[in-house]
Amino acid sequence: MLQERDYWVCWSQVSGIGPISLQRLQQRFGSLAQAWTASPQALQQVEGFGQQTVEKVVQQRSQFDSIQFIEQHATKNPQFWTPIDADYPRLLLEIPTPPPVLYYRGTPEPQENQGITPAVAIVGTRHPTEYGRRWTRKISTILTQSGFTIVSGMAAGIDTEAHQSCLQAGGRTIAVFGTGVDIVYPKDNRKLCQQVLQQGLILSEYPAGTQPNRRHFPSRNRIIAGLSRAIFVMEAGTKSGALITANIANEFCRDVYVLPGRLDDLQSHGCLKLINGGAGMIPVNLEELLEQLGAIPPLDIEPPQQLSLLEPTPTPQPQPPTPQLEPQLAAVLATVTTEPTPFDSIVEQAGLDTATVSSSLLQLELLGLVTQLPGMRYQRH
Repeated sequence: MLQERDYWVCWSQVSGIGPISLQRLQQRFGSLAQAWTASPQALQQVEGFGQQTVEKVVQQRSQFDSIQFIEQHATKNPQFWTPIDADYPRLLLEIPTPPPVLYYRGTPEPQENQGITPAVAIVGTRHPTEYGRRWTRKISTILTQSGFTIVSGMAAGIDTEAHQSCLQAGGRTIAVFGTGVDIVYPKDNRKLCQQVLQQGLILSEYPAGTQPNRRHFPSRNRIIAGLSRAIFVMEAGTKSGALITANIANEFCRDVYVLPGRLDDLQSHGCLKLINGGAGMIPVNLEELLEQLGAIPPLDIEPPQQLSLLEPTPTPQPQPPTPQLEPQLAAVLATVTTEPTPFDSIVEQAGLDTATVSSSLLQLELLGLVTQLPGMRYQRH
């Protein structure tokens, strides 16, 4: 006798039926078990189920031995959740397209799944600079020590640095695969994968044996964003998959933080684009960062040794005077007050084009002269 969760698995095998369609089926029939035996006429009453879709569903369903399939599926995939399971990650239920079947390996943490222990994602390029690697280690370590679970995609580069730093700090990390949970990609991360299984979790919406496929990774990114309270983009070019994760995170109403980089660094152009689009820069001060994330009591592991992401200095240094600025930067700075100033107002008062003002504000932020606030507002120090 098949259970309701078995029908989530069966329906996930029907081509053309995705997460949104499954939600509509459940709402229309009350359960996917009832939907599985529904007549073609009844299926046509479901939003989005036209005649061609219904014909495909009926054809595939008639050729599908559900009992035999579930038995084989359980042998190859003993650990998985569906949206009706109590342990299904709560934050994923809040996104428009929760995975119908979520496979896992490792040790689930109930408080993590319920969102009590918060998670943040750290993503970025597969080809980071030393600057990107160094700051990824800093951010991952400090957030781990402050009680956050680190989520990433096990890719080479920034993802790998984030997972490794979290594990070295004694925390939990979640790796979301674009393959089956039994297929490590890239292969160089096999050892890291084993460490993650001991201190965290591996997740995928693809069943065991699923090999790497370029089309799977953008879909994988929505799970990374959905699981996380905030997303940190550490270094990314203009075509980096991390930008997909950041855009999805915006759609899911998640906070996006970006590591600023040099204007002439190609690996930072994607990050600069996100900043120009309204993403927040990672603040240097740890207390400010944790306040923005909503600080939680730290885990029972080694606490952070400093309250700044910058290297500590032996003695306090006096504040340097305001540097001599180029006329363009000075003109933009003159429009920013100690009160929050809207971006549009800065453009109007400076008399410069939007792109020039945006670039100038970024440079002023890097000089420590202004701070970007939520809602594309800026404040002078």
